[in-house]
Amino acid sequence: MVRTFGVEEELLVVDARTARPVARGEEIVAAVGKPASGHELTTEFKAEQLEVVGPPQTTLEGQLEAIRTGRAIADAAARHFGARVAALSTCPWPVASTRVGGTRYDRMATRFGITAAEQLTCGYHVHVEIASDEEGVAVLDRLRVWLPAILALGANSPFWMGADTGYASYRYQVWGRWPTSGPCQEFGTVENYRRHCDELLGSGAALDDGMLYFDARLSARFPTVEVRVSDLCLDPEHAAVVAELIRALVKTSARQWRDGGRPSGVSAPLLRAWNWHASRFGLEADLPSPVTRAFEP
Repeated sequence: MVRTFGVEEELLVVDARTARPVARGEEIVAAVGKPASGHELTTEFKAEQLEVVGPPQTTLEGQLEAIRTGRAIADAAARHFGARVAALSTCPWPVASTRVGGTRYDRMATRFGITAAEQLTCGYHVHVEIASDEEGVAVLDRLRVWLPAILALGANSPFWMGADTGYASYRYQVWGRWPTSGPCQEFGTVENYRRHCDELLGSGAALDDGMLYFDARLSARFPTVEVRVSDLCLDPEHAAVVAELIRALVKTSARQWRDGGRPSGVSAPLLRAWNWHASRFGLEADLPSPVTRAFEP
């Protein structure tokens, strides 16, 4: 099975002269039709950003071209409004961000307070095709221990509101303020995965399926596993390689499941600690081995 994979990139919208964030995302998206390339531009939670959804690909070369094309489409559209787009996961400058209008976003702002008000981060989401939900949950259970390495490889957000945070990925720290974010436990079955989602929704910690912000999850829209742990990479080549590595992890995890291989058994709290380490140091320190659980170069 040649698994297709696609990426969603949230881009920061900045003034063409000052490079400071500007709230033009809604206008830019409204002015763009459906590009012939198959890309889609959509609004995001904040008006200082927009999202580019790329068409599914089957090769690394195709994915790189899709990422470059998507960024070029978004940037060309932004130029008509005196703006540009930047592949940054957090804003280096202090900014009071602007919420996009709409009932859902209004409800999020009311319920989550300052977490929502300060949430101007740009993520990088990779979708990889799966054959079934059963295979998807098996993949989630087996690739989760490799996500700290993906987080470290994709780290691209050391600055936050004018400060050098000391973190390789401060976006991951800010994003972690949402109550449903971060790593999950192993599920074992689709029923257990669905039960976990339903219980979170019932608790009020998420308003809908779209707010189940796990590091990796089953997509609610596509027959894919969606990995959401990485920052948005500055270099398109870097972004394409991260996406290809995630596809390889999905393929390997599915094969392990078919061959009877068991998940690692690493707990969610330990995995959260590994993710903190990857977020803090990126590739500048040893990473935990998913096999031995020891920190190794």
